[in-house]
Amino acid sequence: MWSALLWGGISASAVVLGALAALFLRIKKRYIGWIMAFGVGTLIGAAAFELLGDALEDGGVLATGIGFTAGALVYTVFDLIVSRRGGSNRKRSGKDDSGSKAAGGEADQSGLGIFAGTVMDAIPESIMLGASLIAGNGISVVLVASIFVSNIPEGLSSTVGLQKNGYSRKKIFLMWGSVLLVSALAAMGGYLFLEQLSGEMKAAIGAFAGGGIIAMLCSTMMPEAFEEGGPAVGFIASMGLLTAILLDTFS
Repeated sequence: MWSALLWGGISASAVVLGALAALFLRIKKRYIGWIMAFGVGTLIGAAAFELLGDALEDGGVLATGIGFTAGALVYTVFDLIVSRRGGSNRKRSGKDDSGSKAAGGEADQSGLGIFAGTVMDAIPESIMLGASLIAGNGISVVLVASIFVSNIPEGLSSTVGLQKNGYSRKKIFLMWGSVLLVSALAAMGGYLFLEQLSGEMKAAIGAFAGGGIIAMLCSTMMPEAFEEGGPAVGFIASMGLLTAILLDTFS
């Protein structure tokens, strides 16, 4: 249980590191896009090997298919809700939808949307991390590395967006500290909850987290990576997937 809490916090700490980089360094958007693309590749590999592969083995095709579809659908519905409340560009470092800095209540709404969307993105990753510890084989290097790498550009892009909406450094750090805490608790909750379930239910919920992650990658990270990094992101994402394969093979 405590191991899940620890690793959930470690993987989410990359959001804070990304925020620090955005606040104190000048990083070109192209590099942010490349890092995000690499994170996309590693997360696809982690979801496929650590979640769907195990789900198929433990629960079969039906439980895996239902869980995966439900996860993708639930994430998509919540993404639509959050996007309508100002979080549609939570991983983007550019201007808001109006093309200018938001003011007053609009800034609050956009900032809260970014925060809510980031929490929503973090939950399935953290549940996946906690669930991976149930087998008793220790933490998955693939999962920790994948989530950590993908969280760095999220912290970068989202922090720039929050700054442009008028948020102070103190408020930004409080928000990302809250994301870190939620991620750690979600990892611990995933471990405690899934530990009590049958193999088939574990498989379904693991696939549910996988569906949410794939939907998140397609709706937020992949478009942002291409927008910022250009055509090179296809190759970089492929190298991220290859890295996940190698980590899974030799870990």
